[in-house]
Amino acid sequence: MDRFLLKNATIYTEKGPIEQGCILIESGKIAYVGPLLPFPNVEGIELGKQYYVVPGFIDLHIHGAAGSDVMDATPEALQTMASVLPEEGTTSFLATTMTAPANEIENAVQNVANYIHFYNQPGTAEVLGIHLEGPFLSPKRAGAQHPRHIVAPDIELFQRWQKEARGTIRLVTLAPEEPNGLLLTAYLKKSGVIASIGHSDAVYDQVKEAIQAGITHATHLFNGMRGLHHREPGVVGAVLMHDEVLCELIVDGIHVAPEMVRFAYRNKGKEGLIVITDAMRAKCLGNGKYELGGQEVIVQDEQATLKDGTLAGSILKLKDAVKKMMSFTGCSLEDVIRMASWNPAKQLGVLDRKGSISEGKDADLVVLNEKYEVTMTFCRGTLAYKKQEVN
Repeated sequence: MDRFLLKNATIYTEKGPIEQGCILIESGKIAYVGPLLPFPNVEGIELGKQYYVVPGFIDLHIHGAAGSDVMDATPEALQTMASVLPEEGTTSFLATTMTAPANEIENAVQNVANYIHFYNQPGTAEVLGIHLEGPFLSPKRAGAQHPRHIVAPDIELFQRWQKEARGTIRLVTLAPEEPNGLLLTAYLKKSGVIASIGHSDAVYDQVKEAIQAGITHATHLFNGMRGLHHREPGVVGAVLMHDEVLCELIVDGIHVAPEMVRFAYRNKGKEGLIVITDAMRAKCLGNGKYELGGQEVIVQDEQATLKDGTLAGSILKLKDAVKKMMSFTGCSLEDVIRMASWNPAKQLGVLDRKGSISEGKDADLVVLNEKYEVTMTFCRGTLAYKKQEVN
């Protein structure tokens, strides 16, 4: 369908909810959103007042799903991810790399760039670019990143990868306290790439200096960073206290305790948090042994760990993170849309076409039922997922 209506649901527009509203979709874009109007000769999908239409979720930090991983460096791996993610309401994402030998990272970023240019199709989640997580990290905060391949921040190496990626690296996680970390941070800011503090052992004053140099993002808040202490606020204290830093949060109840999710929400509010999954290839599969960044990962009881018990990404789905965020904090659906859609779009600089339901934007839409379960997902106006309960 090139032109159709979604109607009679509560639509969460960027100006507020509209009850019994409708959305006209034309050529993959939102042509009209507002009160229900007659559109003669336009096919309509009747939803009902028990359904909510929200903007598609944007995952800025995801390594893999359904047995595939960004580091596989194949178009098939990215196609698998892009095909399964709409089931959880994700309509676009950053393909996230891992710390690995330089040639493997190079292969991965070349593959993502190739995919973006030739394979990004409506009806699948759109790859918006690359999140380079490592190798410019602190060995003291490696987490599940392979410590053998961690290197000091290096502008020339980044430039080489960005060239191979054809400019599609959009976000870089680094430890700015490492040698040349501030130089790379400043370079990223100058070149329009988001500089994110993560896997960092920096003390508060070092983080302040890094924020002045250009840090505007924090990778998976609380995880892989110097924690909060009453005599040394560390990375956690610094990013919570600086409004210019948006903080990712893995809301699975495992990586961060519900009470700490609530603590972060009280400090940063809906404007300062971005819900992410940090999911790896085991997502959508079952318990068993998998691989992440060259290391064996054991998945058991919804938790992914290395052999020594270190958390190794997640198998979290963004639709579940959204529901848990509401449960843990008491925030509204409108609030969590800000954290799952608007904030990541704004941070990436794609708010002109993503992140909210507004005329002229891509028709990236998710239909939720009264239990906030995903029942339909549209990616750029094409139906990408449908649960059988919607007629």
